[in-house]
Amino acid sequence: MIGTLAGKLCSADEAAALVGNGMTVVSGGFVGAAHPEALSAALERRFLATGSPRDLTLVYAAGQGDGRTRGLNHLAHAGLLKRVIGGHWGLCPRLGALAMANEIEAYNFPQGVICHLFRDIAAGRPGCITHVGLGTFIDPLQAGGRLNARTTEALVERVEIGGKTWLWYKAMRLDIALIRATAADPSGGLVMDEEAIIGEVLPIAQAVRNSGGIVIAQVKRLLDAPAAPQQVRVPGILVDRIVVAGDGEHDQTFGERFNASYTLPAAGPGAADSPVDMAPPPMPLDARRIIASRACDELVDGAVVNLGIGMPEGIAAIAAERGLLDRCTLTVESGPIGGRPAGGLSFGASSHPQAIIDQPAQFDFYDGGGLDFAALGAAEIDAAGNVNVSRFHGRFVGVGGFVNIAQNARRLVFCGTFTAGGLEVAVEDGRLKIVCEGRTAKFVAAVEQVSFSAATALAQGQRVLYVTERAVLALTAAGLEVIEVAPGIDLEADVIGRMGFRPVVRDVRPMPAHCFLPATV
Repeated sequence: MIGTLAGKLCSADEAAALVGNGMTVVSGGFVGAAHPEALSAALERRFLATGSPRDLTLVYAAGQGDGRTRGLNHLAHAGLLKRVIGGHWGLCPRLGALAMANEIEAYNFPQGVICHLFRDIAAGRPGCITHVGLGTFIDPLQAGGRLNARTTEALVERVEIGGKTWLWYKAMRLDIALIRATAADPSGGLVMDEEAIIGEVLPIAQAVRNSGGIVIAQVKRLLDAPAAPQQVRVPGILVDRIVVAGDGEHDQTFGERFNASYTLPAAGPGAADSPVDMAPPPMPLDARRIIASRACDELVDGAVVNLGIGMPEGIAAIAAERGLLDRCTLTVESGPIGGRPAGGLSFGASSHPQAIIDQPAQFDFYDGGGLDFAALGAAEIDAAGNVNVSRFHGRFVGVGGFVNIAQNARRLVFCGTFTAGGLEVAVEDGRLKIVCEGRTAKFVAAVEQVSFSAATALAQGQRVLYVTERAVLALTAAGLEVIEVAPGIDLEADVIGRMGFRPVVRDVRPMPAHCFLPATV
């Protein structure tokens, strides 16, 4: 085996030395799942020690980081990077700081679009042509996905095809691929049997190879025998260098070293070695539980569902309490179908999924209208119903898969507290009490950046609700309409008086009483 791989095996530092000035580097992974931590750390070490490589373009789809130092935070150095084209920036605050300080050229495109762009580059097409992003800040009629004054080149254009308007995200040359798998077989073929996701490893490798670049794969171990061909996710002909990661550089996610439930079914063959899943403690009766309970009311039997990170994660817990998880299918944009999505720094994985498909294929399904229901967060909401999740209050987070999901789900619920920054609530005898109001209004006259276009949603006939702890609003042609108010809440003082505009008010009913009851154990 070693003789066969002798020309491909190298250390992480030797792999980093292959990256030259001005190259375009593509990194795979989702939060920490399938991210090649050994390779991104080695590239940082080289730059800090030698000052090179310089002026790199970094391209990635999903956010890869832990909010502090790991993942793509390793690459966040002025001089090392010239341009970044990314899907989600929130877990890479060091990258976001460079963009906000105008020290790099910076673009934010939908996560699914970037995944598909890798396939298009691999196939020699001119780029990705899609409806995803129309009406948002990614649309050239707004900012074209550009994030600061330094960023001027148009990488996305509007085009007319067949009497319809589309967005054309342009193809580019890719020089270096940084990807990860569980193991490499004697031919250099990559298997991912212990990874929580498959991600977009194959499209990245194909795109870089067909661009004349170098594909570098991080693995946990080397196999002595050829892998079963059906298990090989990236064939050895596409892999130029293989790095065996050191201890602590190949954790399954940035939240857990290894969790067998992410790779095993709930029952049947192969599940016997799975650890017994401990039921999480019931959610306390707070704003998060109220919101998740009301949003969960929108789930219907048989629905295919996506739940966003953060506040919407609570819906899975409520659905489990109600016994709904067996009657609907939870999916994650990273590829898992079925099971229970993980949260925190393990977001992207699912416990006991029915299947794990590659990320571009998952977005194919989403973009085509496959989601019956989606619940997403919201940082700002305006009078028209537009939502901002990407840039607010001096922070830049990015959209990730939000645009793909929000623009295409049949039924959509935005979840979040009515105000932010210090909000405290209590429930007394089934009535909601505002103990301390949040310092920041979330319902504003106009959002800073349009991540979800209300006009596009109305034209498509989407059903859209905005669920908070004290009120539920609906998207209508006349604007946002208050349709429910929590018991104990004064509509004028606690709802309308805390908004930057006056919503439509017609027939307002109480929020369901069960949303203000504790869990029954």
